[in-house]
Amino acid sequence: MITLDFITKEDFEQFKFELFAELRRPGQRLHKRSEQKEWLKSYEARSLLSISHGTLQSYRNNGMLKFNKVGGLIYCKYEDVISLVEGEKKNS
Repeated sequence: MITLDFITKEDFEQFKFELFAELRRPGQRLHKRSEQKEWLKSYEARSLLSISHGTLQSYRNNGMLKFNKVGGLIYCKYEDVISLVEGEKKNS
């Protein structure tokens, strides 16, 4: 015999709350290497590092973060950004 479970509006609201809470957790934006692209645009690197445009520019100017410029776009290697994140965590 088949048992049916119904999802109520309250169940759905609770699920939504838990899902958004999980997505907001620090470090949640760091993807597994197999799922992550190799090169990040500047806005993606800033998002992972939680820094401003000016701070990212300082990191590039000081040699803290290597980058490549293609046309008008600046790209950073994902693994370099992650190394920088992990270095900041160790210094905290």
